[in-house]
Amino acid sequence: MLLRFALLAALAAAPFSPAAAQTAPGAPSAKLVANWGLTDLAAAQAKAKATGRPIVAVFSGSDWCAPCVKYEREVFAQPAFVAYAKDRLVLAHFDFPQKPQNQPAPAQIKRNDAAKAQLNREGEFPLAVVVAPDGKILGKIGYVTGGPTGFEAYLKTLLGK
Repeated sequence: MLLRFALLAALAAAPFSPAAAQTAPGAPSAKLVANWGLTDLAAAQAKAKATGRPIVAVFSGSDWCAPCVKYEREVFAQPAFVAYAKDRLVLAHFDFPQKPQNQPAPAQIKRNDAAKAQLNREGEFPLAVVVAPDGKILGKIGYVTGGPTGFEAYLKTLLGK
């Protein structure tokens, strides 16, 4: 009986795991899921200044936050969003996994914490923060319905482009 319960619990959680997000039918390939630009806010800010493009900094919890995994799968990993962002945005991703085996290197933890202190003091997950090339925060938004089209509509309203 206990074994059946454990199996049922594992199956119920499977659709929300990062691995399931990458291998579920119709899910984007692992290559797209890993297609984040930068994981260092200072580097993203330098690139934004050099290119004149706004930053989209995304805060996620890849191994504990089901809406974060859904956001990644339904918006950021979609080919339509990747194509939209390519010449328009500087993408930065800051992941805060909880499981010990998923922890990033200590240097990355420091970069993540610094980005969170600057852009996500509230500790909201998932959160996308849009930052102007001059460093001004233009907007913050959690999960957006409508896939890439919904998120692009938000960006176009915010940026006027």
